[in-house]
Amino acid sequence: MIKSTMLLVDYCEKALKKAKYKRLNDGTWFAEIDGFQGVWGNGLTIEECRQDLLEVLEEWIILKLQDGDNLPIVDDLQIKVTTVSDI
Repeated sequence: MIKSTMLLVDYCEKALKKAKYKRLNDGTWFAEIDGFQGVWGNGLTIEECRQDLLEVLEEWIILKLQDGDNLPIVDDLQIKVTTVSDI
């Protein structure tokens, strides 16, 4: 379990490094990650925006894995869910 947890942490960190941030006209921050459709965050500060983006990313990953959908490959890091049949 620890190995899979570290894999998810690594995956999120690598994905966040690809995030694009921009300051909006109202002074708040917005960020999204190319290839992660529907994953975006916002906040009053860039750090709040990054934290919001991370929370949305984590929830998005969980939903994708539950649905059996593929996750984007990030810097050669790929996460797949496989099922093990009862023997």
